[in-house]
Amino acid sequence: MRKNLGKYVGALILVGLLTACGSETTTEHSATTENSIPSVYKQNCLSCHGSQLEGKYGPSLQTVGSQLTEEEITTIISKGQGGMPAFGKRLDDEEIASISVWLSEQK
Repeated sequence: MRKNLGKYVGALILVGLLTACGSETTTEHSATTENSIPSVYKQNCLSCHGSQLEGKYGPSLQTVGSQLTEEEITTIISKGQGGMPAFGKRLDDEEIASISVWLSEQK
């Protein structure tokens, strides 16, 4: 199952990278305001995933919570995957947990 999960997440990242470039944000997710984004995301994720979670160098995260569980998101943030670097040594467990919870709510 883990083998298939890795393939699924890898494919998801690839699709996100391919669709994120030049795409417009949807009305539903345009409501993501600067004030609603956790500061840890702003400091560590925004440059690749965008201020509206629209994706830039990294994939869109606008609906990541409907595609991955909180635990899967935590693992990807901690260990990295594909082109995403590992943040397990840069962020503490509480920071990773706060981003994971918040991203898992993005549906």
